[in-house]
Amino acid sequence: MEQQRTLLFIGLLVLGFLLWQNWQRDYAPPPPAPTTPAQGPATPAVPDEAGPVPSTPAGGSTPDSELAAMPLPQSAPATPGHTPAAPVERLASAERIHVTTDVYRIEIDTRGGDLRRVDLLQYPVDVDHPDVPYRLMDDVAKTYIAQSGLFSPQAASEGFVQSAPSHRTVYRAERREYMLADGEETLEVRLHWTSPDGVRFTKTYVFKRGSYTVTVKHRIENAAALPWRGNVYYRLRRSAVVDEGSATLPTYTGPVYYSPDEHYQEVEFEDIDDAPGFNAINRDITGGWAAMSEHYFLGAWIPDAKENFRYFTARPDTGVYVIGLASGEHQVAPGESAELSSHLFVGPKLQDILEDIAPGLELTVDYSWLTIIAKPLFWLLSWLHSFIGNWGWAIIALTILIKAAFYKLSETSYRSMAKMKKLHPKLQDIQRRYAGDRQRKGQAMMELYKKEGVNPLGGCLPILIQIPVFIALYWVLLESVELRQADWILWYRDLSTMDPYYVLPLIMGATMFLQQKLNPTQMDPTHQKMMMLLPVVFTVFFLWFPSGLVLYWVTNNILSIAQQWYITRRVLDAGK
Repeated sequence: MEQQRTLLFIGLLVLGFLLWQNWQRDYAPPPPAPTTPAQGPATPAVPDEAGPVPSTPAGGSTPDSELAAMPLPQSAPATPGHTPAAPVERLASAERIHVTTDVYRIEIDTRGGDLRRVDLLQYPVDVDHPDVPYRLMDDVAKTYIAQSGLFSPQAASEGFVQSAPSHRTVYRAERREYMLADGEETLEVRLHWTSPDGVRFTKTYVFKRGSYTVTVKHRIENAAALPWRGNVYYRLRRSAVVDEGSATLPTYTGPVYYSPDEHYQEVEFEDIDDAPGFNAINRDITGGWAAMSEHYFLGAWIPDAKENFRYFTARPDTGVYVIGLASGEHQVAPGESAELSSHLFVGPKLQDILEDIAPGLELTVDYSWLTIIAKPLFWLLSWLHSFIGNWGWAIIALTILIKAAFYKLSETSYRSMAKMKKLHPKLQDIQRRYAGDRQRKGQAMMELYKKEGVNPLGGCLPILIQIPVFIALYWVLLESVELRQADWILWYRDLSTMDPYYVLPLIMGATMFLQQKLNPTQMDPTHQKMMMLLPVVFTVFFLWFPSGLVLYWVTNNILSIAQQWYITRRVLDAGK
């Protein structure tokens, strides 16, 4: 009965963990209804995005007053009690520039030079439409775009040129179509704007073959008679979504950022709703990055690691959120030029690539609190795949290796359970004799354990040690983009989606039931009902699980049955 109780405990623990995730998604307290923060005397007026967009002449910039709310970096500290916010605007459009590389199909809008649409050519939207690429960024079906620009301080300063192209400025494009030709390694897209004072600005996107990292440059050539001063900023803007995972397995979608001292941080959409001025960060960071993360894909601004930036969030409109960063002040003397550059990652969360781009960027592959275990497991899974060439068989091979690594622990567990089973009549006798004296009953049981050399926890502890490994593997199989649309056998064309015919979940339920029947013991009616219900509950719950996860559980159950049979029938019998 101890073995059955252990299995029941582990099953309920895992089931409780999964149900808790769903409760958080479905029944956690909703964020409060959005309200406009009270305008105190130190709070700047933020332009209302719902209102009309101020007109901007073709090739002209938005007046500096419209960018008054842009957060300033450390060199211009905020007033106590004052939370700066990013400039806001309604999405307007000018002309579109079409860019095609070996990994992208992109649209850049000449208004602001925004990255408005990004199709990932090597990642189909689903297995049934292999010629339709996944659209990561869009400004029509969903709002998810990358913006950058320059701004000058709000207060006019004598002796300086104040003009700067923001994300509302309409640039002049050299061409409307760009394509990375065979034999070319890089492709540059240039946008131009000249201020009324004669300062020339060039915004350049640099694409590289095979790379999901885009270099974005802002070049300033001061042909004016006065020095130019201003700041550069980068931001990601997207509409809120519930999650990008399955209905059963929600995953995080929303703003994230990294700093060397706090490391990886998530900023929930509701955190932005609740923050004064919708600014949930408002801090200076050197050597960090800011991103919008979803299940398998990422958009991230990675600025110069040696320069200090002010990080911020904003909510330009209900359901639309911004995370960004703004630099300190730069000055360009008359007759001189300067170039400010940053990297923009837009693509899949491939861990070996993310680790080389920026510190902590691989943490956007969120393995939860078991990252220290999950990362080695993913490395081992990838290594197996490099030899096997099939992710389904690699999952099976990894499960076999894990079971082999824990074989001795499992053997110890089953030996302890067998000893407890032999002591069962004596334990029942003690319970009858000391039914009314709990203290004396406990002492008698401990004396019996000591006399027989039995550890009452010996059957549970070896299995409990394995639970973090199993949960870590669960996260690896859930979060790894490598398993997205990964083929296995038969109709299993995408291990990241549910089994369309429910074969694996039904096999999993049957193997759980067989595990219970392998060593039948006398159980009280309550425990017996719970044990009989557990395979049914798990089977129903796993019907909507990604088939890669269910494959792992089925393989683990089959191996556990074989292991249990071998240990109890061979090892224990040989030791009699």
